Amino acid sequence: MHDVFFLEINSIPSVFVASTEFVTAADAQSSALGMPGMRRVYVPHPIQEATDEEVWAKADGCFDEVVRALVD
Repeated sequence: MHDVFFLEINSIPSVFVASTEFVTAADAQSSALGMPGMRRVYVPHPIQEATDEEVWAKADGCFDEVVRALVD
């Protein structure tokens, strides 16, 4: 989240990507950073126990949403 914040304040479009487990924490952190509207995309939780194939499927599943967030 801090990396996205840094990039955004330096005019580099960015999107925060995390698992759904972190929605509440991301809302709080982005507000604390003064950027409550920070673009973000969530993938289904869990990630850590996922196989490589499952991680690739999650990435493929959110790719279009990440691109839309960057260009909207």
